[in-house]
Amino acid sequence: MPTSNPATGRRRAALVVLCFMQFMLVLDDNVVNVALPSLRDDLGFGAAGLAWVVNAYFLAFGGLLLLFGRVADLLGRRRVFLIGVGLFGLASLACGLAQEPWQLVAGRFVQGAGAAMAGPAALSLITLLFPGPEERAKVLGVWGGIAALGGTTGLVVSGALTGLASWRWIFLINLPVAAAALVMLPRLVSESRAGHRPDRLDVPGAVLGTGALLSLVYGLLQEQWLPLAFALVLAAAFIVVEARSPEPLVPLSFLAARTRAVANAATLLFSAGFYSMAFLLMLHLQTVLGYKPLTAGAAYLPYGVGILAGMWLSSRAAIRAGVRRTLVIAFLISAAGLFLLAGVEPGDGYAAGVLPGILVTALGCGLSLPALTIAAVSGTTGENAGLGSALFTTVQQVGGAVGLAILVTLATRRSDDLVGSIGVRHAATEGFSFALTVTAVLLVLGAILVAALPGAEPRDGAESRGLPESHADETVEG
Repeated sequence: MPTSNPATGRRRAALVVLCFMQFMLVLDDNVVNVALPSLRDDLGFGAAGLAWVVNAYFLAFGGLLLLFGRVADLLGRRRVFLIGVGLFGLASLACGLAQEPWQLVAGRFVQGAGAAMAGPAALSLITLLFPGPEERAKVLGVWGGIAALGGTTGLVVSGALTGLASWRWIFLINLPVAAAALVMLPRLVSESRAGHRPDRLDVPGAVLGTGALLSLVYGLLQEQWLPLAFALVLAAAFIVVEARSPEPLVPLSFLAARTRAVANAATLLFSAGFYSMAFLLMLHLQTVLGYKPLTAGAAYLPYGVGILAGMWLSSRAAIRAGVRRTLVIAFLISAAGLFLLAGVEPGDGYAAGVLPGILVTALGCGLSLPALTIAAVSGTTGENAGLGSALFTTVQQVGGAVGLAILVTLATRRSDDLVGSIGVRHAATEGFSFALTVTAVLLVLGAILVAALPGAEPRDGAESRGLPESHADETVEG
């Protein structure tokens, strides 16, 4: 019978497959941004409808994560991952072949649902495949770095494929990766699920939690107060139901764990800042500095280099210095990079003006996300690995929605206030600078939050290094 610790070669191969799939899932968060003008022209989108090409993926991905994370724990992580990948692949094909606006929007929503199934299941499989504190720190460093790379590479891929081929390829490129995952993963990873099987799922908690997240993300993206108020009502009802349920979807004790609470709060700030930075910088490069889509995508390539460097350093820093110190340093480096980018003027060249800020920000991003991942799943067991993974990814998606809704609005309003007195280009630059300065301040606050809680390290043999606890035994099937 297979064991929960496959041979090293199989585990590494599984890690590669899972990381590549996660790369594509996160990449699709913003892969459409540069291609939006082409989508509008080819399919006949109106201004309001075009926004739904982005919003539909955020809504489904962010709103369904907790539900599917728990389903993966109970019904089998490998099974739920494979179903999610299959759904994501079919939806990607539908998006690539879309002939009408509604077809593309519907495909994006189904893409997000598939990602919500596959993402937390993949991360929980990794945390169970690598139970040792040091090896888990290393592989989660790789995982976090790949996720960060996917979140920023979407803009590069979108610019390159749209400029050289067609916007349809930003979706069709997902198909070979999804097919490879469907073929390879069943041969590399045994099925696993929580050892304790409840008599029934917490359906009221699932409905309330998912509804609260969907309403929150929708309200933020559409800048409407009624959905936000409704989200607060649903969240309050969710807490009451979870406190009384014998088999809660999200045990309140799980949310109260100090290390995970701090990690998720810091992740919210981190994601709000970096999703917004990627969007604002790509817009600034094209509208103010005059870059074409392909050139703008190429200008973003050094960001990937900086992330890879930070990723290489992050797992080593987490082992030697501890997760907390690593996060504080990483957030401060990121803030410094954002302050540099905020100072870019319309007449500045790329090498002297844009590139230094990109490299410093990317280094901090690469350092941050692997360490955040380690902390966010610390102390999870075979009973709740999917829940921990789903909660972390949910916070990332909601943080991205928060950042896009608030920081982009701040940039736009700042520009609108100044355009009459200093002109369009300088007003756009001032809005860009203001929003990135606010983002840098958020990351400084994140560093203070992490540094101010010295008791937030996990309680295990790796305590002094800030590493997560090992998993308990679980049910494993061939």
